[in-house]
Amino acid sequence: MNDLIKVTYNSDRPTTSARELWEFLDKPYTKFTMWFNQYKDYGFSENEDFRELSVKTYTSQGAEHDATDYEITVDMAKELAMLQKSEKGKIARKYFIELEKKWNSPELVMARAMQMANQKILTLQAKINEDKPKTIFADAVSASHTSILVGDLAKLIKQNGYDIGQKRLFEYLRENGYLIKSGSSWNMPTQRSMASGLFEVKESTVNNPDGSIRINRTTKVTGKGQIYFINRFVGESRKAIN
Repeated sequence: MNDLIKVTYNSDRPTTSARELWEFLDKPYTKFTMWFNQYKDYGFSENEDFRELSVKTYTSQGAEHDATDYEITVDMAKELAMLQKSEKGKIARKYFIELEKKWNSPELVMARAMQMANQKILTLQAKINEDKPKTIFADAVSASHTSILVGDLAKLIKQNGYDIGQKRLFEYLRENGYLIKSGSSWNMPTQRSMASGLFEVKESTVNNPDGSIRINRTTKVTGKGQIYFINRFVGESRKAIN
């Protein structure tokens, strides 16, 4: 009984093929389109009760050709079966009535509601994942109005989900060519990172007790650098998880 005529449950209402119903009814008219056109105006609405499809069919010799079919609701199929006034029509109508009862049973109604809820959860999670890089970027922008110390950058990166401290960050920046590794300019920005606008050097003067003046130079991360490194580290973290 369940395989009498194929029914599809991909939409909010079960549907079936008008052509398959016509074949089950022993092809009341010689041509399918003639049969369907005879009944489609019996209070049925296109795109509500039925919609036209193009399908592949085969001749008795096995040749393939395009043909017209209609996806119809089970409710329309039930009425079409009744209009045939034949034994096959009665069987089909009873079949569709039983399917409707099952479709509207409390168990299936609840199952569909749970499925819809799960789908909404999955859609929401996908949206959260999609927006996460934007959120990270926004957080970086909010902290990037002024230049900050490398230690403060390490804190920002950690807040965005990548565990790193000031010492490790300095090591990373030196090993990857952002800061100078040795000499009197140790931990100062390389020419490349300065040209990229990732760092700047702040100079301050200190008056020594002997009257001389000492100049202190401090490496600071620009707003552009903050955005660059936060997204770089968090992006690497996401790749490692995936």
